[in-house]
Amino acid sequence: MNHHHRRESFSVTISNMGGGSTVVCPNTDLLWPFGKLNGLEHDDIRETAYEIFFTACRSSPGFGGRTALTFYSTHNNNDNHGEAGGVGGGGGGSNGVGSGSGFGFSGRKEVVTTPTSRVKRALGLKMLKRSPSRRMSTIGVAGGAGTNSLSPGGGSGSGHISPGAGFLTVQPTRPRRPLTSAEIMRQQMRVTEQSDSRLRKTLLRTLVGQTGRRSETIILPLELLRHLKTSEFGDGPEYQLWQRRQLKVLEAGLLLHPSIPLDKTNNYAMRLREIVRQSENKPIDTSKTSDTMRTLCNVVVSLSWRSTNGNPSDVCHWADGYPLNIHLYVALLQSIFDVRDETLVLDEIDELLELMKKTWSILGITRPVHNLCFTWVLFHQYVVTLQMEPDLLGASHAMLAEVANDAKKLDREALYVKLLTSVLASMQGWTEKRLLSYHDYFQRGSVGLIENLLPLALSSSRILGDDVTISQGKGDVKLIDYSGDRVDYYIRASIKTAFSKVIENTKAKILATEEGEEAAATLLHLAKETEELALRERECFSPILKRWHSVAAGVASVSLHQCYGSILMQYLAGRSFISRDTVEVLQTAGKLEKVLVQMVAEDTEECDDGGKGLVQEMVPYEVDSIILRLLRQWVEENLKRVQECLFRAKETETWNPKSKSEPYAQSAGELMKLAKEIIDEFFEIPIGITEDLVHDLVEGLEQLFQEYTTFVASCGSRQSYIPTLPPLTRCNRDSGFLKLWKRATLCTAVREDFSHTAPSLSDGHHPRPSTSRGTQRLYIRLNTLHFLSSHIHSLNKTLSLNPRVLPATRKRYRHRNNNSSSYFDFTYAGIESACQHVSEVAAYRLIFLDSNSVFYESLYVGEVANTRIRPALRIMKQNFTLMSAILADRAQALAMREVMKSSFEAFLMVLLAGGYPRVFYRSDHSLIEEDFENLKRVFCTCGEGLIPEDIVDRDAETVEGVIQLMSQPTEQLMEDFSIVTCETSGMGMVGSRQKLPMPPTTGRWNRSDPNTILRVLCHRNDRVANQFLKKSFQLPKRR
Repeated sequence: MNHHHRRESFSVTISNMGGGSTVVCPNTDLLWPFGKLNGLEHDDIRETAYEIFFTACRSSPGFGGRTALTFYSTHNNNDNHGEAGGVGGGGGGSNGVGSGSGFGFSGRKEVVTTPTSRVKRALGLKMLKRSPSRRMSTIGVAGGAGTNSLSPGGGSGSGHISPGAGFLTVQPTRPRRPLTSAEIMRQQMRVTEQSDSRLRKTLLRTLVGQTGRRSETIILPLELLRHLKTSEFGDGPEYQLWQRRQLKVLEAGLLLHPSIPLDKTNNYAMRLREIVRQSENKPIDTSKTSDTMRTLCNVVVSLSWRSTNGNPSDVCHWADGYPLNIHLYVALLQSIFDVRDETLVLDEIDELLELMKKTWSILGITRPVHNLCFTWVLFHQYVVTLQMEPDLLGASHAMLAEVANDAKKLDREALYVKLLTSVLASMQGWTEKRLLSYHDYFQRGSVGLIENLLPLALSSSRILGDDVTISQGKGDVKLIDYSGDRVDYYIRASIKTAFSKVIENTKAKILATEEGEEAAATLLHLAKETEELALRERECFSPILKRWHSVAAGVASVSLHQCYGSILMQYLAGRSFISRDTVEVLQTAGKLEKVLVQMVAEDTEECDDGGKGLVQEMVPYEVDSIILRLLRQWVEENLKRVQECLFRAKETETWNPKSKSEPYAQSAGELMKLAKEIIDEFFEIPIGITEDLVHDLVEGLEQLFQEYTTFVASCGSRQSYIPTLPPLTRCNRDSGFLKLWKRATLCTAVREDFSHTAPSLSDGHHPRPSTSRGTQRLYIRLNTLHFLSSHIHSLNKTLSLNPRVLPATRKRYRHRNNNSSSYFDFTYAGIESACQHVSEVAAYRLIFLDSNSVFYESLYVGEVANTRIRPALRIMKQNFTLMSAILADRAQALAMREVMKSSFEAFLMVLLAGGYPRVFYRSDHSLIEEDFENLKRVFCTCGEGLIPEDIVDRDAETVEGVIQLMSQPTEQLMEDFSIVTCETSGMGMVGSRQKLPMPPTTGRWNRSDPNTILRVLCHRNDRVANQFLKKSFQLPKRR
């Protein structure tokens, strides 16, 4: 067997595992639950673990020479506390073990002769049933058996000794004896006699004169570096590797993974890092006179004897930081498996575990942590030995009972919770991977393994569900409660996986074939395979799973019913008509459904509800209603065609008219044509068309019509065209801008007169319209909306008057005719809102962008008399003519009224927010009033009564009110402003020393708005207004 090689392979890869990444143990799919140790190979971890183990057990019989050295561990006096609480912590002294079976008295050599093992019995492990003498060793050859290997110089520099040479070479001429626990441990951990001898020498030298020194106070790597020199090794490279390992262990325990957090700027830590870095090139000098060695001793001792609260500590901390301590302890626990057959646990496990317990104080191990590590080691060994020994799995499950008790304690440490979560998650992940696909992992001959695996998975889930939290990114996320029926989940998942394997070879054929015999034959074959899978499940797996789930076979049948139903739906999804093949497939599916329902009924006879719960999960195939389903599928496919047409419109529409006779978007014509074809084809289907089916089609069409309406109306907003309001200022008669404007007045007047008398070279006496291409495209959008509305009305008439429509069978549609006269009410409402929006945007674009140069930018700039509205009105009339030529008749009234509103708003902005270029005298109001009357007349006379005169007068009231304000004396405006401001602000009458508050700009201008009156004053060019604004608000003068 190659178990030894398998353990080596696993060991080498442990050091490559990252704490933050998912790492799998070699040759398995089991996740390694512990952290990473950078720079330390498993051989380094194993040898260091042995050194710690030997040091901790040095006072125990069998580990010393003829007279064992005496020093004490904190566990010597309390080793047996809580022994009754666990099966994995050693068991000497009970059930026939007794004092004679342990290590005896320190003055003589003890051997392991225990005939039984309490731990094995508790874990359900078999004894090896070997001869009573068990492992035998030639006296004087094995390490620790004679005095030669312990002498300071004897045999230390005689060259390499191969691992295990002391216990593999048998001299028939010498008497043999059972191995001591020390020898068994050295053999199990594959430590050479030479390394063992060097360790013993170091301890002898270290403890000279310190016979009462506790093992927790020994910094073992430092002592080894102090006492062992190059001469005690075979050659220089061997010593360098050995020294490098000791330094890397110190680095890992004191710098990388300290048990007490370490400041990065710690001077001792920086010195230790420097020494470790120096050792990478050549060995450091460890002689007594070496400065490097003195520095190393100083920093290591300082770092090891730190405490959490700053008080003196009686224990040094160099190997108890996570994950170093767990790696070392796991390496020790793995020694309980026989090196000759790694599926077997040594009969000496009780004594070995009791000895390992002595390392707890050095490694910072507690009983809960030990129980957890021991559980994982047993489980891991079961996995890496190719699952050949079910007893290992049973032992791991037995240990989970101890882990469960530990997990319920309230005083759990944070490290323990972290280890508990990672270890159980690793075990649960491995077991559930198999249980979630037990059809693949367990064949007819190995189905019984489920009985061993399932209890462990359920126990792990149960422990993880007991309020254990795990950190996932930001914050702590509570794990899902696994108290539910996991077995039900395993059955369903495995059935789905097995069914997927059945259809794996046929699925591509199902999806690729056209309607015809090949696809139908595939479905018929799949139905047969599904029935066979159900029968195999009931015969092989259900009898075992029934122990944990009373209706295991019923759950499997329900899952298969769902799986086949899914494939059946896929088959039918690509067919828009009923054929002979489709009918055969449906009949076979009906027979399969009856078989599966019968299995559920037989398996749930003893259930309280008679299996109703499971039966309700079986959504019937409803073979009789497939025709209606196919019809709905046809509806969906045709709606997809409309959707694709809509997508093309969004990608390619340019809003250019299709022709002069068809002034709407081409995409609208395509959309309406396609919708009409679909409705015509819908009524040609030779089945009874009910109101329900009509509504299924109409709802899809209406949603797409609304989406297209939204697309047509996606043309921005009017706010993007309204200029930003300039800051409020007071008029200054002597401003530089006005002086410059007056100088240019004469030239402007000459140009104005010339423009009135001289014909334009380009267009004679008739100016061209200023409507931009963008505004014309908005007119096309508006036409498109009206085109859409008229054609949807035609479609609604076709649906409403068709005699083939039968009454609805669903309550949802039974009263449509009473509540609504149209199928497309929402679409009509959306189109009406879109028309309003597009008309508004087009109007504001026309006035504030296209006509900006002749309206907002030039009207009343400088002096009112020289910049009247007449040029702007001529351009506007031309724009109205073009608009009437483009827009459909139904769209013109709304569009013209929106243009009127935007024109009035632009006129108001000229008067109230004209900025620096505009100043008004009180005498200007008559000219302004005349201009506004001319502007109103344009809208009253445009078209054939597009806008009634009363509507024009009503919309003009706001502007006329502002013009009336401009006719009032400055003193009256000031008085009105003060009164209105006080009323709106709620401050009452203003005292002599009080200041008026600045009224906010609401944008809703009218003659009673204080902000409107203020703006009239700001544009009033006289001294009284100037002084009032300066005194009241400190408004700046115009520059």
